[in-house]
Amino acid sequence: MTDILVKDSSDNAFMKDVIETSQDTPVVVDFWAPWCGPCKTLMPALERQVKAAGGKVKLVKINIDENPGVAGQLGVRSIPAVFAFKDGKPVDGFMGAQPESELTKFIARLSGESDPKEEAEVLVARARDGLTAGDPGGAAQDFAQALQLDPENGSALAGLARVYLDMGNRDMAVEMVESATGPLADHPEVASIRSELSLGEGAPEPDAPVEEDTELRDAEASVAADESNLDARLIFAKALAARGRRAEAVDHLIYSIGRNRMHADEAARHFLLTIFEAEGPQSEVSIDGRRRLSSILFA
Repeated sequence: MTDILVKDSSDNAFMKDVIETSQDTPVVVDFWAPWCGPCKTLMPALERQVKAAGGKVKLVKINIDENPGVAGQLGVRSIPAVFAFKDGKPVDGFMGAQPESELTKFIARLSGESDPKEEAEVLVARARDGLTAGDPGGAAQDFAQALQLDPENGSALAGLARVYLDMGNRDMAVEMVESATGPLADHPEVASIRSELSLGEGAPEPDAPVEEDTELRDAEASVAADESNLDARLIFAKALAARGRRAEAVDHLIYSIGRNRMHADEAARHFLLTIFEAEGPQSEVSIDGRRRLSSILFA
């Protein structure tokens, strides 16, 4: 039976057909049902890809109407559901129908013939989906694995650093960014998280009482006492940005540039660009701020 690439199986035969077989050859398990429309599209495409791999991967199909046991143990709640097993353990998978181009990549990863850079991109995409779904731990694992596969992947490095930062581990985030050298250091996402870290310098502890934030109060008082004091306004803008109040910081920086764009070697403009870089080009703070800056610079 070991030469059969595609076969139907059952809960009773799962140990032999999947767990034991995957010790020697990766096994893809397709959980399906006769009433499932997408299953009928996915199954023949999976069979084509497995056969094209020339024996490096096998496919096992399990009808969950007749065999609900293993699917239930794996937490399958919708079909089609596909799991890849290697060395007796699930190592990859997906839910729902997929384009055949994605199935090609899936089988290539499992058979060990995928391009490490392409595989890293797949992991980065999955990590981002994980963040959206509220799974920072899983995202961190995917970012880290992507970085192992492709040490020059700036998206993976920046993504992992941002997860560390969001989880309160600023030191590790800084270490990740500082490890970037050469072209990697100039990657847009790495530059963005670097700016993010620089904006947070000097910020109070997250759990510090607001009423004890004397630095912010003093900076605000200085601006209120003399609205034309652009040095005080820059200090206030930096204090606001460090506390995540970036839209307010942009307001003060735009005001300063409008009053005297060359003040202190264009310090306000340089800090404004740092905020834009940290926010990213799609942020409303960046879009609105750049529009307002342009109206001043090109008036």
